[in-house]
Amino acid sequence: MSFLLPQLSCKREVDQAIKSVAEKVLVLRFGRDNDAVCLQLDDILAKTAHDLSKMAVIYLVDVNKVPVYTQYFDISYIPSTVFFFNGQHMKVDYGSPDHTKFVGSFKTKQDFIDLIEVIYRGAMRGKLIVRSPIDPSNIPKYDLLYQGI
Repeated sequence: MSFLLPQLSCKREVDQAIKSVAEKVLVLRFGRDNDAVCLQLDDILAKTAHDLSKMAVIYLVDVNKVPVYTQYFDISYIPSTVFFFNGQHMKVDYGSPDHTKFVGSFKTKQDFIDLIEVIYRGAMRGKLIVRSPIDPSNIPKYDLLYQGI
């Protein structure tokens, strides 16, 4: 499903997307086109892109083509999804130690739609961090690599 969504293939394109998307949530999916979990997430993103077109813009970013952002957001697990609003990085409290990105695939389309709505409404009120509406049992669990250092 990766071919249904626009892709950003260099740092300049990612920078331009962050700067130019206004009054909508910018969704950047970091991953690889040939990864099974990324393809599952891409399917959900592609199916919801039209429904969310008034609130969000979705782009795919290959972690190998944009290593600057991969390192900046500490993307060690793929897929990882990062959100922006008017050039500002939006953080989400998923009940995990990391609020900067969603790691893994969403279980359902509705989970993703609910999350975008919460981010959009929070951003319109000037918030930089929002609480995730996703059921905690639907959020993938992972260990942070820098834990215990």
